[in-house]
Amino acid sequence: MAIVFGPVPSRRLGRSLGINNIPPKECSYACVYCQLGNTIKLKVVREEFYTTEQIVEETKELINKVNSENNKINYLTIVPDGEPTLDPNLGKTIRALKRFNIKIAVITNSSLLDNKSVRNDLLEADWVSVKVDAISENVWREIDRPHGKLNLQSILSGVKLFAAEFPNYLAVETMLVKGINDSGDEVRKISKYVKSLNPNKVYISIPTRPPAETNVESPNKESLNMAYQIFATQGLNVELNTGYEGNEFSSTGNLGEDILNITAVHPMRKDAVEDLIKKNNGSWEAINYLVESGKLLKSEFNGSIFYMRNLKEWRKNKNN
Repeated sequence: MAIVFGPVPSRRLGRSLGINNIPPKECSYACVYCQLGNTIKLKVVREEFYTTEQIVEETKELINKVNSENNKINYLTIVPDGEPTLDPNLGKTIRALKRFNIKIAVITNSSLLDNKSVRNDLLEADWVSVKVDAISENVWREIDRPHGKLNLQSILSGVKLFAAEFPNYLAVETMLVKGINDSGDEVRKISKYVKSLNPNKVYISIPTRPPAETNVESPNKESLNMAYQIFATQGLNVELNTGYEGNEFSSTGNLGEDILNITAVHPMRKDAVEDLIKKNNGSWEAINYLVESGKLLKSEFNGSIFYMRNLKEWRKNKNN
């Protein structure tokens, strides 16, 4: 599996070259709405998986391929299969990636921000998104399903410390799930806490791809509108992150590898796969083969067909 993939379209960052610095589904959370399925290995101890040199070299190679096709890259985004801050080389890697003169973003679930070394690593980035799904302990446990050693109040304190130190663009994301954290009471608690972070932008998101748990649903329009109004009343720069990001995926010329590398982190809608096939002058035979061989999973969510890499199958083959 490639460490670097894309570029992929991002609602927040434009065209993003993704950096997958954590092996499939090693995470501190097992969120019910995760688009990559259930967490395979729940962990909170930082561990090196790839060296900074490996990541930089793969990034260089893909940037050169993309530049040859005149595809603009807006960000190098560290957005792996698991939690990016589990990588103890994160800060070192961000510093090394700056040689490419492309802004660097990190999307974290915030769970390790009570660790000063993690906060220091993230200070190196140009753009950081922290996640705040809940303030109430019971709601947090239901939606994010954290590792047993994590403490919500410590995490919230750590996020505040980071927000006060971080000099660049700070975004906050709250994922709302129907019947779990979309009540007026919980949204008000979240908005008051987020206000204390003084972020540049707040995104209210909903599940837009097949979630880990099949009973997960998006809030209705009334709940979303209520949440938006509650956040806006706090004077926050808030945006509903509920739309489709588009099909502007780039190809390296190897359709099968492109599909597997992208869908390991970013499940693709059927029409996006169709567009990538056309860019490669390929056919659905290659995609059907990946599905039949168990490397690619096909599922339906909200009336659309999605394709995602079978991460459990990948790990099983890797360990054999």
